Amino acid sequence: MTKPTIGFIGLGLMGGNMAECLQNNGYDLVVMGRNKEAVAKTVARGAVEVSTPKELAQASDIVMLCVTTSEVVEGLVYGDDGILAGIKQGADVIDFGTSIPASTRKIASDLATKGAGMIDAPLGRTPAHAKDGLLNIMAAGEMETYTKVKPVLDVLGENVFHLGDIGAGHVTKLINNFMGMTTVCTMAQAFAVAQRAGVDRQQLFDIMSAGPSNSPFMQFCKNYAVDGVSDLGFSIANASKDIGYFVEMLEDMGTRAQIAEGTDANLKAALEAGMGEGNVPEIFDLFLKQAR
Repeated sequence: MTKPTIGFIGLGLMGGNMAECLQNNGYDLVVMGRNKEAVAKTVARGAVEVSTPKELAQASDIVMLCVTTSEVVEGLVYGDDGILAGIKQGADVIDFGTSIPASTRKIASDLATKGAGMIDAPLGRTPAHAKDGLLNIMAAGEMETYTKVKPVLDVLGENVFHLGDIGAGHVTKLINNFMGMTTVCTMAQAFAVAQRAGVDRQQLFDIMSAGPSNSPFMQFCKNYAVDGVSDLGFSIANASKDIGYFVEMLEDMGTRAQIAEGTDANLKAALEAGMGEGNVPEIFDLFLKQAR
């Protein structure tokens, strides 16, 4: 069976490695992006570069997006040179980013008017896993569309989950990131309180990690707050964006989550303090310096 031609937009650390994985598994790629070095690497491996999302969609059976925000996704989809203007009947779009579910559902509805499908498929694990096709993929969308694109998802992911209707993948990822980032912020503040109170942070870790509070996130926080090693690999800027989306999603549901609002406020304070590029456990420094 002939493999589908894949259009790929978003060749950052994760997307670039995903593109390489696809190429290593015999897929032809059409690419575009602002990172010219990353584009050049995919072209050197046989990809074709285009200049607009419309051109990319016209040349692709599957359009893959691995970009930063819902706003970026919408910018790529809409407009005279957007994906929607060039998408072929029977083609599919896969959004691997972390987006607002309401935006995802609108895009899927608009694509359906052109006879195209959509899957939201946010990711777990790291760029290193992406290169080896070992990602966790939280996919959602119509089962017919999911079944059609699953062979490609299986190339990229070790664990591929189908979570239900379009948008459910993004809902799940936002819930997951709410839990994770709130945990990191809580533990970072715990270490900061210990420091202020004169309690040894290593001893605090030894005590907490011996009980049910123990988790990989606690280890990441300890690595920074105790050992000065920042190794979570998830930036404060990205965490702030995702928690903001979680809060917005709940507003769309007609409810609120005050715990999330607290995490949101702390991450925004870290952003305002110029800490956006740091890993999330580094918010320990903000908590350590905070005054009333």
